[in-house]
Amino acid sequence: MKFNSKTKIITAAAFFLSSGLIIAGQVSKEWSTNNTDRPRPDTITPGKTNTAPPSDAIVLFDGKNINEWVHANGEAAKWKLVEDGGMEVQRGTGGIQTKQKFGSCQLHIEWASPAVVNGNVKGQGRGNSGVFLQNRYEVQILDSYKNETYADGQAASIYGQYPPLVNACKPSGEWQTYDIIFTAPVFGKGNEPIKRGRITVIHNGVLVQNNVEIAGYGGWKEVKDYTKHPDRLPISLQDHGNPVRYRNIWIRPLKD
Repeated sequence: MKFNSKTKIITAAAFFLSSGLIIAGQVSKEWSTNNTDRPRPDTITPGKTNTAPPSDAIVLFDGKNINEWVHANGEAAKWKLVEDGGMEVQRGTGGIQTKQKFGSCQLHIEWASPAVVNGNVKGQGRGNSGVFLQNRYEVQILDSYKNETYADGQAASIYGQYPPLVNACKPSGEWQTYDIIFTAPVFGKGNEPIKRGRITVIHNGVLVQNNVEIAGYGGWKEVKDYTKHPDRLPISLQDHGNPVRYRNIWIRPLKD
């Protein structure tokens, strides 16, 4: 076989693929999903940020009403408005989702876990909720301030896939911010996307997810393969039984 520069490039690419060093959609070869022994990210102290929506944003919640949100069955949202300009999860009512549907977007959302931590409540039982892009790709909400849990399930993780680069959580009860950049997957004729989705997350002004490729979707102990879905779907917030509060939610749709 005669080698030239082009052959060397192809041969190198084949080596990386065959050796398993490049595997599309792989989460981790070293750690199983939700493994409690996986090392936790370092903890840092975040700074303050300006969170006002820009002029081209769609305001999804401004503290005045919950009219832009419904439950999955189409019923009006039963979550409660609270005095500090937020809305609070009402246990057992179910998650809520936007009436409008979105694809790629910039999403700003503020949340707060309960200020009082009762008894020995810890891990996933403390301030648990979630933000779901296209109703399936989850950025975890959790009180991760001095609260041990598995790395890919703490605040600002892409749940079950990517721990945050650092733990930027504020103390329990304080308002926190997520600024999320979501690039929606693109599907062809089959279930497997021709372009996988990507997410960037800035937590309290700190970059914690840097344009990571979404492996799929799922929940506890599993990450499911992609299944074909519409280009635009609602943003949803999870009822995980904890009285998590949300406020100042706005979104900027981005061109796919």
